[in-house]
Amino acid sequence: MPDQATLSALAQKLRRVSILSTTEAGSGHPTTCMSAADLVSVLFFDEMVYDPRDPVRPGTDAFVLSKGHGAPILWAVLHEAGCISDDPMTLRKLSSPLEGHPTPRVPWVKVTTGSLGQGICAGLGMVLGRRLKQDPGRVYVLLGDSEVTEGSVWESAALASYHKADSLCAIVDMNGLGQSGPTQHRHDSAALAAKWHAFGWHTIEIDGHDIGAIQRALAEARGVRGQPTMIIARTIKGKGVSFLEGKEGWHGRPLAKGDEAARALAEIGDPQVSAQVEPRTRGTPGVGAPPAPREAAAPPSYKPGDEIATREAYGNALVRLGTVDKRIVALDAEVKNSTFAEKFKNKFPERFIEGLIAEQNMTGMAMGLGPEGFVPCASTFACFLTRAYDFIRIAAYSMPPHLILCGSHAGVSIGEDGPSQMALEDLAMMRAIIGAQVFYPCDGMSAERLVEEAIRIGGIVYIRTSRPKTKVLYDASETFRAGGCKLLRQSPKDVATVVAAGVTVYEALAAYDKLQKDGLAVRVVDAYSVKPIDAATLQKCADETGAIVVVEDHAAWGGLGDAVAAEVRAKRFAHLAVSEAPRSGTPQELLARHGLSADAIVAAVKKVRA
Repeated sequence: MPDQATLSALAQKLRRVSILSTTEAGSGHPTTCMSAADLVSVLFFDEMVYDPRDPVRPGTDAFVLSKGHGAPILWAVLHEAGCISDDPMTLRKLSSPLEGHPTPRVPWVKVTTGSLGQGICAGLGMVLGRRLKQDPGRVYVLLGDSEVTEGSVWESAALASYHKADSLCAIVDMNGLGQSGPTQHRHDSAALAAKWHAFGWHTIEIDGHDIGAIQRALAEARGVRGQPTMIIARTIKGKGVSFLEGKEGWHGRPLAKGDEAARALAEIGDPQVSAQVEPRTRGTPGVGAPPAPREAAAPPSYKPGDEIATREAYGNALVRLGTVDKRIVALDAEVKNSTFAEKFKNKFPERFIEGLIAEQNMTGMAMGLGPEGFVPCASTFACFLTRAYDFIRIAAYSMPPHLILCGSHAGVSIGEDGPSQMALEDLAMMRAIIGAQVFYPCDGMSAERLVEEAIRIGGIVYIRTSRPKTKVLYDASETFRAGGCKLLRQSPKDVATVVAAGVTVYEALAAYDKLQKDGLAVRVVDAYSVKPIDAATLQKCADETGAIVVVEDHAAWGGLGDAVAAEVRAKRFAHLAVSEAPRSGTPQELLARHGLSADAIVAAVKKVRA
């Protein structure tokens, strides 16, 4: 292991590379790298155990740069350690994986960071995943002191303590300066330590430029049992260059090529030192990550005519699939008796993670579980996922192997609870996520089959479930694939196509019966896959019937109607959706009030065919 003088020299080398790479790029955050250099040097060249040739080797430590704008020093240290061959001087170039903030284009990065307050949540998920597979590797998370004002950080602080995550060691680079001024506590580490201590963390305050103090703090953290550790390191932004140290106005500002950069580099020096990282592990994992199942799960047992809410079918699917697929881990934001995730908890308590009412952290934990080899299925009321939307957005750039989100109690059909509980925006926000797929089942059979499909296809999948019980329409022989739909009623005489999803499928079927009595035939489509939409089938329906009527229990913007309108050209088009603020009432009263009932569909069909 390197001595303290060597570690200090390596820190100077990391500072030098951070200045050079950001100067070459003409953008970036060199001063935040310079404050963290001693911490990063000790972590990578003394404390952490890993194999530079294998970023996923079991029994090794993981590092999450939650203060993602410090990416230049991450690329510098990974290059110095022999983990990557990419030249740090290619920072921020289109052809380089070394981006302005960390992304998994570099295999050593497990989750994308840069939207502050997320790395520690993902780090907690990684710790809990490692606990499940009995992997002794530790997880280290480096945060900035401006970052710790984010609410998601304190959600994670509470949950990490709740879960006794003692293999999680977080470090705050307390350099006292944010982007536009001093941070909340500046260098008052005692004030910040008191907060973390109150949340149940073991806290240590150090001088973040004292190599020995950093080593002792990390050794102390290793010995802590039953609680996570927070090291608060007082540092100086721009450390090592006199005209940068502790100066405002340098955040996100590289040094200019020429005299300015030359002056800084002259003060830093050019340490002629190289790191020698020996591959090590903290021990052999007990069980390792579970493999994908070789056997298929038993089919759902519903029969047409049975009544069950799709939210309950989601819980049943988790249990049924989790019996054969040990990768499945369920998370819930303390509404598990409403989302029916409690069924999985009761059957497989060791694979259930309680997120409490902290939707951001729940989603962050799910992001961390994916790279550990698990299939995270996270559930809450659909309206509350709006709180976690930034995490979902960042997950799209983390290229997650799996992130399944289930939002229940969607739309005005939840009834008496009123508008604060009614998700009317969720389809729009989930459709906007790059690469995400969005499913909206109407019955128990389709709900269960779409959970299967979500696990099969991987990536980010959103499943919208409903509160009311609905009759089962499909039998176990039916298949449900992303990008598909179901034609429930059709004939050569159809005068319009009614496109519905979820609870409005039943209103569409009731409208069909009413129209039949009036001598009018319509086609009824269950558009269970909202994204991708089955454009080919819907266009064929539009061509054959001449009119499209979309009815959805969602706001009139960004949901199923817009998905259909964007892909399908119809001679006549009508869109029934929620266009004004709802209020409490029975489900049927609210569907009627907002023009989503069978009678409203009948009226719309008669209007578009006229």
